[in-house]
Amino acid sequence: MASKKSNKIPDNLQNVENALTRSEVFIEKYQKQIIYGVGVVVLIVLAILAFRNWYLVPRDNESAAKLAVCQSYFAVDSFKVALNGDGTDQCIGFKGIIDEYKWTKSANLANVYAGICYYHLGDYTNAIHYLKKFDADDVNESYAAIGLIGDCYVNMGQTEEGIKYFLKAADSKNDLVSPIYLKKAGVAYESLGKYKDALVIYTKIKDQYAQSQEAADIERYIGRATVLAK
Repeated sequence: MASKKSNKIPDNLQNVENALTRSEVFIEKYQKQIIYGVGVVVLIVLAILAFRNWYLVPRDNESAAKLAVCQSYFAVDSFKVALNGDGTDQCIGFKGIIDEYKWTKSANLANVYAGICYYHLGDYTNAIHYLKKFDADDVNESYAAIGLIGDCYVNMGQTEEGIKYFLKAADSKNDLVSPIYLKKAGVAYESLGKYKDALVIYTKIKDQYAQSQEAADIERYIGRATVLAK
């Protein structure tokens, strides 16, 4: 058995040597292409780092400062000014931030603020447009935006579509957020005369979110839906 193993060792070494030789030949043959390829990769990485550090980061800081000014108008319900700006360079409005500071965190956040502004101004089409553009890092922020889209559709008379978004927002399974949008879905179902569907929703609030504020008077909703569902 020992002699067989010793016979295989030179063969293995020969295979390794052959592989190394082929690799050397390949590298020598395509040396220029390899160097060029590595150089391109290095340049791309350097370009990305330069773009981020010298362009995106400064613009992120600049846009954040302008966003804060718009938020101050938003906080006092000056939705038109917050949306469109006050005519100064310091406050270009949420729409201005979205247009001038693309790819920044502030521009993304400005989408949801713009959507809320349009909602309060009664322009539900534009509200939906901007709310759908918002990409939330925080799950609760995301579901809140989804729920507001549902409100927009209901206010536009597209109740079935609104219910879809309410139920989607309720999928967060958050003890604070979910019962809010479940109840909105239940009320919307009732407005369509779908009392059995509303009853299912109200019962879910009672069973799964008993400690929520929405559950405080849910028995009244359940009772009404039960009577009307007959």
